[in-house]
Amino acid sequence: MKILCVAEKPSIAKAVAEILSSRQLNSREGTHRYCRNFDFTYTITVNGRREQVDVTMTSVLGHITEVEFEQQFRKWASCDPAQLFTAQVLTTLTEDGKKITRNLQSEARGSQQLMIWTDCDREGEHIGNEVATECRKGNPRLIIKRARFSAIIANQIHAAFNNAGELDLRQVAAVDARIELDLRLGAAFTRLQTLNLQSRVEELKENMISYGPCQFPTLGFVTDQYEKVVNFTSEPFWHIVVTVEREADNGADMKVDFRWKRRHLFDHATAVVLFEKCIEEPQAKVITVERKSTRKFKPYPLTTVELQKSGSRLLRLSPKRVLDIAEHLYQKGFLSYPRTETDQFDRAFDFRVLLQKQTSDPAWGQYAQGLVDSYDGGGSYERPRNGKKNDKAHPPIHPTAHANDLSGDDKRVYEYVTRRFLASCSRDALGFSTTVELEIAEERFAASGLVIQERNYLNVFIYDRWSGNILPQFTPNEVFMPTACNLREGRTTRPKMLTEADLVTLMDKNGIGTDATIAEHISKIIEREYVFKMKQGSTEYLYPSTLGMGLVHGYNQIGHDKSLSKPHLRRETEYRMSLICSGQRTRRQTIEESLEEYREMYGKTRQEFATLSNSVAQFLRNPPDVNLDDEADGGGEGGGGGGGGGGGGDSDDDEWWDGGGGGDNDAPAYDQHPSAILDFQRDPGIVCGPQRRRGDKSGDIVRYKISGGFTIDEWLDTRWDVLTRRSCWHKNTG
Repeated sequence: MKILCVAEKPSIAKAVAEILSSRQLNSREGTHRYCRNFDFTYTITVNGRREQVDVTMTSVLGHITEVEFEQQFRKWASCDPAQLFTAQVLTTLTEDGKKITRNLQSEARGSQQLMIWTDCDREGEHIGNEVATECRKGNPRLIIKRARFSAIIANQIHAAFNNAGELDLRQVAAVDARIELDLRLGAAFTRLQTLNLQSRVEELKENMISYGPCQFPTLGFVTDQYEKVVNFTSEPFWHIVVTVEREADNGADMKVDFRWKRRHLFDHATAVVLFEKCIEEPQAKVITVERKSTRKFKPYPLTTVELQKSGSRLLRLSPKRVLDIAEHLYQKGFLSYPRTETDQFDRAFDFRVLLQKQTSDPAWGQYAQGLVDSYDGGGSYERPRNGKKNDKAHPPIHPTAHANDLSGDDKRVYEYVTRRFLASCSRDALGFSTTVELEIAEERFAASGLVIQERNYLNVFIYDRWSGNILPQFTPNEVFMPTACNLREGRTTRPKMLTEADLVTLMDKNGIGTDATIAEHISKIIEREYVFKMKQGSTEYLYPSTLGMGLVHGYNQIGHDKSLSKPHLRRETEYRMSLICSGQRTRRQTIEESLEEYREMYGKTRQEFATLSNSVAQFLRNPPDVNLDDEADGGGEGGGGGGGGGGGGDSDDDEWWDGGGGGDNDAPAYDQHPSAILDFQRDPGIVCGPQRRRGDKSGDIVRYKISGGFTIDEWLDTRWDVLTRRSCWHKNTG
C-alpha cells in the first residue's frame, strides 16, 4: 500500500517525515524547487496485524488555487464596479500551484491513499481540500484521509497518522464564502473609491485607494479613538486626603494617606464645604478594620489573541511579528500550533512530560523541577485554570520541547510562552489584605495594605507585578486626631491613543477577523498608510493618517451606524461563517445575505460620493492641527472622567515631587488651598530659586522653590517672572 502525505509547508513536511521515518528517509526533488518529496516506510496496525506501508511526504506552499473574475471583468474600466457583486467567478491554479500540482498528480497516480497534513484550522482545511481535488484528477479512486495534530512532536505525529479522520467540508465551505466575499467586496469598493477619488481629489490622482471588509472597521477603531482624544476637554476636580502618621509594629514611623470614599467632586464649592466640615470637626473615628486573605490569580492558558496582545504590550513586538515568530517556533517543534481560541486543556492532557522537558533550563529549570516533584500533590503544582473558550481543534499554546539555542526575538517569545505555561501550572499568589475605614465629620475615608505571603506563580511569571504596603495598627471605634487633612485639585486626563494590543482586543471583542487573521489586518492598514505608528516614551501608539481620517469621516456621514468603517457588517459576516461551520447555514445563504447588505451600502456610497470625496479632500488639504501632548491636561486621579482608553495621572508635573502612582499629582502633596497669584517683581520679600526641569534643555520649564513654604511648578513662556498657567498653593498649617 502506498500513502501520499501532503503538508501545508515544506518545513512541516520535512519535520513530520523525519519523525515518522525515524530519520530513515530518501529525499528527492519535486516539480517545484521548494517542495521536495520524502520517501520512507511506516508500520501501521490493520485489524490487529502490523503492516508496512510505503509513504511519500511532500508539501504545497499554502493555497494552490485562487478565485478570480472572468476575463471580461478583470480590467478596471471593463465594467461598472457594481457588476462585480454578481459577475461570474472562477477558481484557477496559482502560478506556484501549477508547478506543485504536477508533482501531486504524479505522486497520486501510484498511491492508494492521500493523507492531508495541512494546518488544523479553517484555512488548512480548505488547502487540504484543494490538494484532494487536484490529486483526484491524477487518481479518481484515491481514498482521502485527514491527519489532525497540534504540535510537531513524536507522540502527536504518530497518533495523527494512525487515527486519521475526514476533511471537514463545512469549514471548507466557510472559507469558500470568505474568499468569494472578500474578492467581490474588495474589488467593487476599491474600484469605486479609487476611480472616483482619483478624478475628484488632485492629491490622489496616482493612488490606489484599496478597500478590505476587515481593514476598514479596523481603521475605524483607530480613528474613533483619535476623535475621543482630540475632543476630550480636561476638567478640574477636587478630593480630600486625610494623612495619618503613627508608629508601625517595627517601631518605624509610617505615613498613611486615606482616600475619600466619594473619590472626587467636580463642584469646587461643594468640595470646599465638605472639606471645611472636616477641618471644623477633625477627629477621626475608625469605623471598620477588615482583614482577609486575598489572592492574585495565575494566568489562563494561552490563546492566539492573548499571545498577540501580550507580545505587543510586554515584548514591544507587533502582533504580526509575534505570530510569525510563534509559527516559526511551531515549525521547529518548540511550540504547539499557535492559532487557537482555546484557553482550557483537556482533562487527559499530560502536563508532567512537558514540565519535565523544562527542568534543564538555567533560568526556570529549578522552578519546573519543583512542579514535577509536586505533580501528584502537596507542592507548587496545580492544574491550569479553565477559561471559557474551546475551539475543539487545538489546545492552548504551550512549549513542546526545551529550546536552549534561540536568540533575539525568537528567544523572547519562546520564554514568554514557556513562563506562562509554567505559571498556569502553578498555584495562585496568596496574600493578606487590611482595609481601614475612617469617618470624619460624616465623611468616609479608606486605606488598604497588603502583605504577600506566598508568591507562587509570580516566582516564574516575571511579567506580573503584585505589591503593597503594610498598615500600622488601627482598632475599631478608635478616635484620634489625624496628622493632616488636605483638599487637593486634580484634572481629568485625556484617553490614550490605541496601542496594537488595544486594537487586537477591540477587533476580537467586535468579531473583526479571526484569531489567526487579526494581526494581518492591522499590518495591512499600516502598509496602506491609513494608519501610522508614533512612539511616545517607550510605547508605540496608532494614529490615523489624514487619508484614513477622511475615509472614515466620509463613510460615517454616509452610512452612520452601518458605515463601512463600523464593525456591524463584518461582524455579521464572520458570525454567519461560524454558522456554516456548525451546519446551521449554507455557503450560498451566507454569501447572498452579506452581499445584499454591502450592496445597499455600495448604492448609498455611489449616490453620496461627493460627501466622501469632500471629506477626504478636506483632511488632505487642511489636516487637523491638534496638540496631543499630555502636558496640556495635567495629572488626574485614576483618569477621572477621561473615558475611552484612558488612564490617569501621567502628568509631566509629577516629576516635581515624590508620590504614589495613579494620579494625585496635579498639586504637590503639601496642601491645597489656592492663594493669591504671586508677582515676583512686586513682592521682593519672597525668596525663590528657579530650577530647570530634569531632561529639559530649553530652559522653558522651571520650578520655583519658595522659602516661605510655597512650591510653584509652572510652564513659562520666555520670562520667569510671569505665571501663565496655574495658581500657587500654600502649605496647610491647620
